[in-house]
Amino acid sequence: MQLKTVLLGITAAVTLASCAQSPTGRSQLQLYPSSELNKMGAASYEEMRKEGKINQDEQVNAYVRCVTDALVETLPGDYAQMDWEVTVFDEPTVNAFALPGGYIGVYNGLLETAENQHQLAAVIGHEIGHVIAEHSNERISSNMLVGLGLQIGGVIASTQMDSDEAGLLMAALGIGAQVGVLLPYSRTHESESDELGLEYMADAGFQLDQAPELWRNMKAASGGAAPPELLSTHPNPDTRIQDLEAQIPSLQSRYQQAVAAGHTPNCQRPASLDKPAE
Repeated sequence: MQLKTVLLGITAAVTLASCAQSPTGRSQLQLYPSSELNKMGAASYEEMRKEGKINQDEQVNAYVRCVTDALVETLPGDYAQMDWEVTVFDEPTVNAFALPGGYIGVYNGLLETAENQHQLAAVIGHEIGHVIAEHSNERISSNMLVGLGLQIGGVIASTQMDSDEAGLLMAALGIGAQVGVLLPYSRTHESESDELGLEYMADAGFQLDQAPELWRNMKAASGGAAPPELLSTHPNPDTRIQDLEAQIPSLQSRYQQAVAAGHTPNCQRPASLDKPAE
């Protein structure tokens, strides 16, 4: 009876939360109010600014701000009116992030890898996609439910379930949860953000063909090393490139309309970001 009660409670929570949908129409698990996620985003952003080394170069900051502003201007709903904060971190990490509440961080290593404004827009648009699709909420909610599931292991052991039934349930909540629930969500999030980021690029007038070029650069920067796609939290770079290239034709008219409407970003990449010739 105890096991049944716990499982019914988890099922009810999932059912109530399953009404949420991402911008692409995918069903989502969201157990936290956006206001709470925004507070978490603000706190995380301030902590990262305190601990990280901030790039004070005015030209570099203006460049990243220019690309961000061009994207934000055409974002859907209230996101275009948000006061997005941007920090450039003077660190060699090839990375960027965006947090709930409107906080963006870009690292020097990424600025060196992204060769032009369009490639930088591909990354920032992708990160903004995570925020707009509320992937943080979905990830935290999924982790919470997995934690609840693992806690009922002791309850399972005290029931009269046969060993096969118990093994199947524990696999679903334990090892199965790690491989079959959490990691695929992460890959789904990454692919969905790629899709959304490309749409934001089109609406802002950035050149779409530079998105797959950015990932070719990222692949080259990693030396071609990547974990097996099945157990990776990110899509394989080659898969990512193929998916982006397949999406581009459907967005060409959207891009052309944006350009015709005057969305033609002209963010000048500082020469200081160029790697010295070897």
